[in-house]
Amino acid sequence: MKDLTRISNVYGDGKVIDACCLFGMMDTSGKCFSGRDVTRAIANMHDRGNGLGGGFAVYGLYPQYPDYYAFHIMYDSKEGKTCTEAFLNQHFNVHHSEEVPTQPVAAIKNPPMVWRYFLDADKCQREGKISPDDYVVAKVMDINTGIDDAYVFSSGKNMAAFKGVGYPEEISEYFCLESYNGYLWTAHGRFPTNTKGWWGGAHPFNILDWTVVHNGEISSYGINKRYLEQYGYHCTLQTDTEVLAYAVDLLVRKHNLPIEVVAEIFAPPLWEEIERRPTIERELMTALRQVYASLLMNGPFTVILAHQGEMIGLTDRIRLRPLTVGEKGSMLYLSSEEAAIRLVCPDLEKAWIPMGGEPVIGSLKHPLGAEKVAVTGGVV
Repeated sequence: MKDLTRISNVYGDGKVIDACCLFGMMDTSGKCFSGRDVTRAIANMHDRGNGLGGGFAVYGLYPQYPDYYAFHIMYDSKEGKTCTEAFLNQHFNVHHSEEVPTQPVAAIKNPPMVWRYFLDADKCQREGKISPDDYVVAKVMDINTGIDDAYVFSSGKNMAAFKGVGYPEEISEYFCLESYNGYLWTAHGRFPTNTKGWWGGAHPFNILDWTVVHNGEISSYGINKRYLEQYGYHCTLQTDTEVLAYAVDLLVRKHNLPIEVVAEIFAPPLWEEIERRPTIERELMTALRQVYASLLMNGPFTVILAHQGEMIGLTDRIRLRPLTVGEKGSMLYLSSEEAAIRLVCPDLEKAWIPMGGEPVIGSLKHPLGAEKVAVTGGVV
């Protein structure tokens, strides 16, 4: 999908980069729930949006295909669909495909065709010693850089992204999200920084099962992008947030770093703070800044990262964008505003604002209910 003028800003207004709304909710016990509450919560922050982008990520929604990669693909022409399906049949075993169900919404104009495909990557063995995940990443990049009028915007197992031009509650209605169930949902409202509002450029951004929604501006996008290109990631969406999705996939999946260390790379302590750390910690922080200097995320940001079994909230180190955390039973909530959390869970057991640069992590491995640690960057 290369021609951004064909699916673009319908309002014709100028660049505004100081709003955005984020929301995430996860049942750390693994129980699935519908998209109703996450839609209500993100709609409560309507004034943070401008109708140029809305989207959702959901985990656990395809239990009937748990072991297949679920590709969600946007098409701007029948030719793009024909070429892409030929590519998929050549490089994957396609077990099922269908158009993603939608319903008419007055505010949704000129939507692309959106299809989903459930695939296995067994054909990766033909290309030598390459893992199925690496194979999928390479083929997603091939489609997004080499086939016109097509864009793979979701490619993980038993998860999916749904996004487009519109307010998030309109996107939810359009894709019938209240009919899906998942144990983890994230949502975003507004539009990608420094880019026209177009369907592929809305949040969340995805590679494999990683998704990211973001409020702020990554001013280090240029060096981040060039670093990731060395590892085969191609940024095709002209927006800063895309680098976060690829960076976390590289660091966690390829470099086997824990998410707590990834947070120290994205939002490292200031040098003067590092100098005051104990010796072992100081040496680690120094090494991370030296080795991964090109993945430091400069600029104001709050992000909600998610993958199978885990949801992570993180702000820049001086917290220039808001993030509020709430808990009730096994539920963890992350939001730009506490009001959105209390709309769907008025009797919270706990609510707080985390420290800048410290990750808040919800995990199926550590269900809420036991003693929790948050502001120190531990699992909550």
